[in-house]
Amino acid sequence: MIYPPAERQPIVDDLHGRAVPDPYRWLEDPESPSTRSWLAAQDDLWRGHAATLPRRDGWRARVSELTGAGTVGAPLWRGGRRFFLLRTAGQEHAVLRTTGPDGATETLIDPMELDPSGLTTLDNWQPDLDGRLLAYQLSRSGDERSELRVMDVGTGRIVDGPIDRCRYSPVAWLPDGKSFYYVRSRQVCLHRLGTPAADDVVIRGADRSYGLGLSHSGRWLTISAASGGGNDLWLADLSSSSPERPDLRVIQEGVGAVTVSTVGLDGRLYLLTTLDAPRGRLCVADPAHPEPEHWLDLVGPDPEAVIGDFAIIGDGVLLVGRTRHAISEISVHDLRTGERRGQVPLPGLGTAGGMSTRPEGGHEVWFTYTDGVTPSSVHRYDARTGQTSLWACAPGTVEVPELEARQVVYPSADGTAVRMVVLARPGTGPRPAILYGYGGFGLSLTPSYSSYILPWVEAGGIFALAQLRGGGEEGAQWHRDGMLDRKQNVFDDFTAAAERLIADGWTTAGQLGICGESNGGLLVGAAVTQRPDLFAAAVCSAPLLDMVRYERSGLGPSWRSEYGSADDPEQLGWLLGYSPYHRVTDGVDYPATLLTTFGGDSRVDPMHARKMCAALQRATSGSRPILLRHENGVGHGSRSVSRSVDLAADMLAFLAEHTGLSDQAGDR
Repeated sequence: MIYPPAERQPIVDDLHGRAVPDPYRWLEDPESPSTRSWLAAQDDLWRGHAATLPRRDGWRARVSELTGAGTVGAPLWRGGRRFFLLRTAGQEHAVLRTTGPDGATETLIDPMELDPSGLTTLDNWQPDLDGRLLAYQLSRSGDERSELRVMDVGTGRIVDGPIDRCRYSPVAWLPDGKSFYYVRSRQVCLHRLGTPAADDVVIRGADRSYGLGLSHSGRWLTISAASGGGNDLWLADLSSSSPERPDLRVIQEGVGAVTVSTVGLDGRLYLLTTLDAPRGRLCVADPAHPEPEHWLDLVGPDPEAVIGDFAIIGDGVLLVGRTRHAISEISVHDLRTGERRGQVPLPGLGTAGGMSTRPEGGHEVWFTYTDGVTPSSVHRYDARTGQTSLWACAPGTVEVPELEARQVVYPSADGTAVRMVVLARPGTGPRPAILYGYGGFGLSLTPSYSSYILPWVEAGGIFALAQLRGGGEEGAQWHRDGMLDRKQNVFDDFTAAAERLIADGWTTAGQLGICGESNGGLLVGAAVTQRPDLFAAAVCSAPLLDMVRYERSGLGPSWRSEYGSADDPEQLGWLLGYSPYHRVTDGVDYPATLLTTFGGDSRVDPMHARKMCAALQRATSGSRPILLRHENGVGHGSRSVSRSVDLAADMLAFLAEHTGLSDQAGDR
């Protein structure tokens, strides 16, 4: 394959006495004529290759068919109204709907009605305490920067906004329904309806990633801010201080633990924390004395399960949500003592989403449920009967293939036991396989319905999801063991998973593809450069790859606590130890590699993939292609269904071609 020429410039930085070459720095500028010309040539190259991929249209049709299951979200209750998201089979985006006390349902926000091009997304929304007003955020072309508006729910009229720079901002409405706390430009502000955003009072001015919460009574305000491997947390009593100047009292600061707090209807402060409990514990305290030395364990840690959620319902009933090796469970406890009373029945071995209750109390809780073959649905638990029932199923009907799921436990390079879930149709002998991973930011890979995974398995392939260190599957320590100076553990866990799949006869190195997105794209880049012999193909989507300069663009500065900083001599050493762009070596037969980027991505700069693509194309000694798929009009996260389907089909077609999968599903 003849690749577009890419000039290698003699740029070498002296960083803390280290010579760090960066020959493709010119590709960081997306507006330069040379970058535009190079990118156009790469686009032509990808389109030419994509046109040759067998049954690409068949992949697209099957992914689209399975996506037709649609989505339904758990209800959020406010003032007798319920608000929920619903996407039917024919819709490009989920629609925000509301059902009033009279049972009538109406649409509040349909992104396609606002923008028929499909480029506008609904990023976040929050009704006030009475369900009378709705704060919601929209962004366009994937930039995720979000403009906030306020709607009168009864009339649909916009009564405030737009307020810019509100990226996925939490909103905490005050009881008067005329003001709310929110985050703008990474600062906590108080906004009063009808006043200019420029006049908003800044409550916390430091440039940080904030969370907000307000008790149902409106009395207690909580503010959290990411800090190192945890968060700082403050509590204010608004009955004794003004909303403009809340008297924020420190709950925890600089302790390296994650704590989420809320004041319940009973007046107690509830704290879900990893402090002194890497798998989590639930504590209670007096809001007047919120410091850790005053916390009392209500539900202590489980040696094998991670606490991730809790809800208070009924007459003194506490529900605690856990994941045990990434499988969800919900236990029932006495609210006063924490004593365990029983278990909430779940539909299967899958993932239960966050629990939703009526703010004023009640005996019910709602949660979503999904697993490998079950589209997300909403279930309702009744504390009076102890029964769980299906409350709202996915709106579409789809036929899913039969498959087997097997959990494999394998040793990593240092002997640590790691788990992976292998999905396959019945059969024996090695088959083309995709190994998927993430391994970062404490995020967990749990069972879920995927219109991307199912077609691959249906066609006779194997799909494996590795639950790597850096994620949250086994708690806070599992995350810490895959970050900063221990990031290499993540890559070792991933390559050990590949070796186990081969050793157990699931696949071979010539049939094994790998895939990852964002931080998972970094994972794939590291795997390709550290063990190119182990894989036949790779898809590296929206990746971080130049770890020396990742801090200079996108949301990079906010990730220093996860990766470290090149400004620190020791941390630069960590980063250079695995930075994929800097580990590309001339004369290596690299796997067939597809890098995917998105023009509106404001989280991970597409420059990472551009520079990596140029480096790999020059270095590879083999005939397997190195290609770049660039897409304008979308960003890192939400996008229209048709765009998601097209991307998934292209990725599957590429992996199928370069792992040797005979796509029997393509002719359905």
